[in-house]
Amino acid sequence: MKVFENDLWIIGTGLMAKEYAKVLKALDVPFIAIGRGEKNYEEFRSEFGVTVYCGGLSKFLSESPKIPKKVIVTVGIEALADTTLQLLNYGVLDILLEKPGFGYPSEIKSIVNTKAENQTVLLAYNRRFYSSIRTVRKLIKADGGVTSFFFEFTEWSHSIRDLVKHPAEHNNWFFGNSTHVIDTAFYLGGKPKVLSAYHSGSIDWHPSSAIFVGSGISTSEALFSYTANWEAPGRWAIEIMTKKHRFILKPMEKLAVQVIGSVQINPIEIKDEEYDIDFKPGLYLQTRAFLENDYSDFCSISEQFEMMDIYIKMSGYPYE
Repeated sequence: MKVFENDLWIIGTGLMAKEYAKVLKALDVPFIAIGRGEKNYEEFRSEFGVTVYCGGLSKFLSESPKIPKKVIVTVGIEALADTTLQLLNYGVLDILLEKPGFGYPSEIKSIVNTKAENQTVLLAYNRRFYSSIRTVRKLIKADGGVTSFFFEFTEWSHSIRDLVKHPAEHNNWFFGNSTHVIDTAFYLGGKPKVLSAYHSGSIDWHPSSAIFVGSGISTSEALFSYTANWEAPGRWAIEIMTKKHRFILKPMEKLAVQVIGSVQINPIEIKDEEYDIDFKPGLYLQTRAFLENDYSDFCSISEQFEMMDIYIKMSGYPYE
């Protein structure tokens, strides 16, 4: 696919925008960036040597530029929905939207209702593109499929409380952060068709819930369970069981295996692991797939909308 700089836009010039820019530079794909703040604008232009527009998306669109082929949205969580709506109304056909796609759960419906049939909005759940995840998917298939799986999405509350964040991000941390691991687990084991979910507790920066436990049956007929305690030690993890192996992703960038009949846990060599070392893990393969129109492994905005009842049940959040 031949790409010119005005065919691809990055909206935002912050940390995530820079991570995408590193990948695009490595792929030799030209692009422009549209940002708001003067500080980020100058840093981005200096670091990547590309055309950067300052003043925000609304101002930029008012100048009636050519509609790009693709847009990557990396703005803060509080501006994700509004930015996407502007782009959809402007006529952009292909959008890669940073997760979770909204600041507050009620915002996702407006995106789904605004998107035309020929428009595509994909969620940037980059962990789906980890080399470890791609490897374990092949191994699961070779074993005949998942029989059960477990995942943990404990967050480090003691570190998070002091972060300077927009209220939308702190109040909806389950969506903005925890769904990274939850989406990956259901991507590997199948989405829930039966779910029992429980939550309790509260934290000063996250009053709706702090401890999460649940179980269910996935669409692949696999039984699953999960836990998370944001007031206790823990870490993200996924374990996948087949009839032959237990595959362990803990941390998720690494893959280990336990063979049936053994207690030994051994690491598995991962193909293309360098992509997750040289760049933010998952981002290289995710961005390349987006540019090549290979959308098979992405979560679409419609899929995300379909998952909202599940996520609300798991999180204990109010949902309008």
